[in-house]
Amino acid sequence: MSDNQAKSRVGVMHFHAPEGARKGRGATGNIQGRYEIGQREDFDDGWGDEVDAESAAPLRTVVTEELAKSILSRNASPDLPFNVSLNPYRGCEHGCIYCFARPSHSYLGLSPGLDFESRIFAKVNAPELLMRELAKPSYQPEPIALGINTDAYQPCERELQLTRRVLQVLHDCEHPVALITKSSLIERDIDLLAAMAAKRQAVAAITITTLDPAIARTLEPRATTPVRRLRTVRTLAEAGIPVSVSIAPVIPFITEPDLERVIEAAAEAGALRAGYIVLRLPWEVNPLFQDWLNAHFPERAKRVMNRIREMRGGADYEADFGKRMRGEGVWADLLRQRFEKAVARVGLGERGSLGMLDASRFKRPYVPSEKDRLSGQLGLF
Repeated sequence: MSDNQAKSRVGVMHFHAPEGARKGRGATGNIQGRYEIGQREDFDDGWGDEVDAESAAPLRTVVTEELAKSILSRNASPDLPFNVSLNPYRGCEHGCIYCFARPSHSYLGLSPGLDFESRIFAKVNAPELLMRELAKPSYQPEPIALGINTDAYQPCERELQLTRRVLQVLHDCEHPVALITKSSLIERDIDLLAAMAAKRQAVAAITITTLDPAIARTLEPRATTPVRRLRTVRTLAEAGIPVSVSIAPVIPFITEPDLERVIEAAAEAGALRAGYIVLRLPWEVNPLFQDWLNAHFPERAKRVMNRIREMRGGADYEADFGKRMRGEGVWADLLRQRFEKAVARVGLGERGSLGMLDASRFKRPYVPSEKDRLSGQLGLF
């Protein structure tokens, strides 16, 4: 499907940043993290013009290099199709207002708001840590999900190439990997991914929440445009890499009307599977999202939150396994039926691509111990 065909599916809206919004950023401000001791409070100090000028200025992104102590995260959630994940970065410049990882910045003493999307931490030793983990005699290979918490292909990856180096380790060890991203930068690594996919060691998923560029520009302001993501789906598929589309999150009255059109466009682009997740509002994501909603869609805000609560047992969020991803009740059931009928109509499968991956070829790398390194040095004398 061409870019013009994709654009013709929706009316292109002219966007003007509303009051309270910051151009190029998802959050409207820096709310207090739940672990902060000091209290934040807005007040008028009489310098209103200067404050307005400062808030209107572009917010610079700062990337801090850090040495991580560990690199693989494990979970036992029945809602997730993977057990092991790897995230080269903390924070994400894409600025998606709905990101469930925003509250993690509270652990750093930073705000889940603008800090999350402008204060990025790069785990520069991620490839080395991964190599050590894979070298352990006790390590048992299973698919590693790459970029689950924050996007592994966010803008700073273009220069740092941590994701590329992690993929190189997995490629060399013939270890299976699953990636999910909103960035066309994944195309850079097709040489590695195509070779791995030929051995059933790589699958990819592209997140597409909506085809409407105006909504996407406010919802996920620094991510690749929806039309460009569809081109990435096609490019990966043509390279022989199994690719699925994640419609996440589905936001009532905002992205939800686009559900069927995203599924149709994904199938036309060559996706094999599709999945969806209903909007989740854990911890600080809730007030951040509602601020965004009131700033960009004030006329729909009440309807959106009422529908969310109808799918969450009357609450803004329900964290129980089996319910948090899909919701419950009449509206959640109707959404599920719409999704199932749409994927059946275009011949897409539902989730489950990790089951395609093969870990039987895994080659354990050799990483010399400190003792080995010392003995190697001393052997010169």
